[in-house]
Amino acid sequence: MARTPGKLRVAWTESQTAQALASNPWRPVSSVVLGHRLLVLSDAHLGATAPEVEEALIGFLDRAPTLGDCLLLNGDVFDFWFAYRRVIPRQSFHVAAEIRRLRRRIPVVMVGGNHDRWGEEFWERDLGVDFAPLEMTIEIGQRAVLAVHGDGLTEAHWSAEVMHRITRHPLAIALWKLVHPDLGFWLVDRMSHALGNTTRREEVLDRAAVRQREWAERRLAGDSPPGCVVMGHTHRPVLTEPTPGRQYVNPGAWMDGYRYAVISETGAELRTWT
Repeated sequence: MARTPGKLRVAWTESQTAQALASNPWRPVSSVVLGHRLLVLSDAHLGATAPEVEEALIGFLDRAPTLGDCLLLNGDVFDFWFAYRRVIPRQSFHVAAEIRRLRRRIPVVMVGGNHDRWGEEFWERDLGVDFAPLEMTIEIGQRAVLAVHGDGLTEAHWSAEVMHRITRHPLAIALWKLVHPDLGFWLVDRMSHALGNTTRREEVLDRAAVRQREWAERRLAGDSPPGCVVMGHTHRPVLTEPTPGRQYVNPGAWMDGYRYAVISETGAELRTWT
């Protein structure tokens, strides 16, 4: 029997979330209670990867209710997404439709990444997905899980920090709405390296992953810490437990071997989809 869709408790209604994002699009959305077995997936970069990456993701979404009872999409699922008033990006259509279909079966939430955080009200209004551009706190049973993509927190080069500030500025977002989608995607294809750390140099990625883990572990050791911190962005799978019962999880990139993670009230594990 299919699970009844919906959340056990939502601290913010969908209309309240949409209103908050309209007035302050970078405000974190918090205290969304989902279930007891959270699937976590990030960094698929659909549109810039081979077609089989998208096909595998569609298969995973179809089977997701047999793997867990809720899903977190933690940024950069799409290599570029922007909430045009009347246009849905063609290269993302099939996965967006599959997310909508899954949402009717289990709760789905999404945190924006440095490639796809400009969804605005599309995810909630059209797909029924709770969306936060920067971070979200989710409750899995009695456990708080802090989800953040990770860009802008541990960047090594000043140019990346500048780019993050520009792409988050309301004026830049308003001006981009005036650009024709075909021109917009053409520009993104030529500047995508500046949207985040896209280098494949192993030593650079290793250093970024270390800084990211240190940031997460500081949050776990701070005042009122969550039970788990989830990040993406570096494409490095990590599972650590710096404090008993509190984990830092990076599922790694879906585009690199179909990686994902499962988080429960008592622990977490890294997995790959086959």
